[in-house]
Amino acid sequence: MASVCFYFQVHQPWRLRRYSVFDADPFYFDDEANKEILLKVANKCYRPATQLMLDLVKKNNGNFRLSYALTGTVIDQLEQWAPDVLDLFKALSDTGCCEFVAETYHHSLSFLYSRAEFREQIDMHTQRIQDLFGQTPSVFRNTELTYNNDVAQFIAGIQDAKGSPRFKGMLCEGVDRILAYRSPNYVYRPPVDMPSAIDGKPFRLLLKNYRLSDDIAFRFGNRAWEEWPLTTEKFAHWVHQINGDGYLCNLFMDYETIGEHQWADTGIFEFLADLPRAIFDHHPGENHFITPSEAFEQFDSVGVYDAPHMTSWPDTERDLSAWLGNAMQSNALTETYKLEKPIKEAYQRAKDAGDHTAAEHLGHVLNDWRKLTTSDHAYYMCTKYFADGDVHKYFNPYDSPYDSYINYMNVLDNARTRTETPAGV
Repeated sequence: MASVCFYFQVHQPWRLRRYSVFDADPFYFDDEANKEILLKVANKCYRPATQLMLDLVKKNNGNFRLSYALTGTVIDQLEQWAPDVLDLFKALSDTGCCEFVAETYHHSLSFLYSRAEFREQIDMHTQRIQDLFGQTPSVFRNTELTYNNDVAQFIAGIQDAKGSPRFKGMLCEGVDRILAYRSPNYVYRPPVDMPSAIDGKPFRLLLKNYRLSDDIAFRFGNRAWEEWPLTTEKFAHWVHQINGDGYLCNLFMDYETIGEHQWADTGIFEFLADLPRAIFDHHPGENHFITPSEAFEQFDSVGVYDAPHMTSWPDTERDLSAWLGNAMQSNALTETYKLEKPIKEAYQRAKDAGDHTAAEHLGHVLNDWRKLTTSDHAYYMCTKYFADGDVHKYFNPYDSPYDSYINYMNVLDNARTRTETPAGV
């Protein structure tokens, strides 16, 4: 038996407008560009892909199941410019066959710099998912699958209002150097002692099968690939081959794979439309689709996945070098989180003093600061233009990483000034 666990990341950042050192305008974000990109991706991916997934659930009588992580930033943009896409996600949620997992609201790297902000963004995101879809996430994935043992320890310790564990487990990358000879096609657990998960079992991990995931996400439309064209029968055979060395095929990828990274003319929509049939038909009664929480319910962990150092899913190194690979990125993120305490303390003082004008002003500053914590801003400063170069150029609004750094730091400096300046001055 092979259980296919489909997970898609859905995310768009708030991109900055060009901001000079002499600029004093408190409006940092390029709404025109953000709207244009959001609508473009909605037309090419979000709208047709989500309708496809909804059709597959109905066509297969609920036997096709999948999961998403929608960041708070993409939810906010969809709500503003493409609310019909959110309606499609709500319709998927209503089927009972779609699970929404938790993450940081602003798709940030806050765990590395501020555990308090990390927790606040998780709570914000959880509340948003509850309000929109009526689901309380029981599975967590950190931004870009960034993970180590400490992250697992923190997430396992999060409790709800009743003092019960909130999460069953996490999603993370199946990194070869950690797995060694082992397969990613099992449930694993972290090596440290942790409280029991929400279901009373140990806190567990689902590992991405990056080879099969990347066959769809990156290689599908590559005519130079020796396996091109990828047919549903061929892929279903590969999925079934995991039997005997696992029971889970964790296919984790960006949602934009469908229609944006892999354009419609590659046949990606037709492939996905036929994939459930091929999976079911390959060995009838043996292969099926499940959500992450169902995987945790059905399977126990088989061993320890020990990740003392941070891992992630981008690039060949599977580390943090996409965001912290040079001095610009390190400086930008360090300076960003230095501003957290002054903003939050000033905001709280204004609220305690009943100064509604100042509190409203500082509330806007705090909201803008949180948008600046989105990991994409550091990603745009990446200088790794080798094998992974095209990935780092995707929807990058800057001519160079250096332009990105200068523009970002100009904005951050203005946010610092707004924090120190009384409202209306």
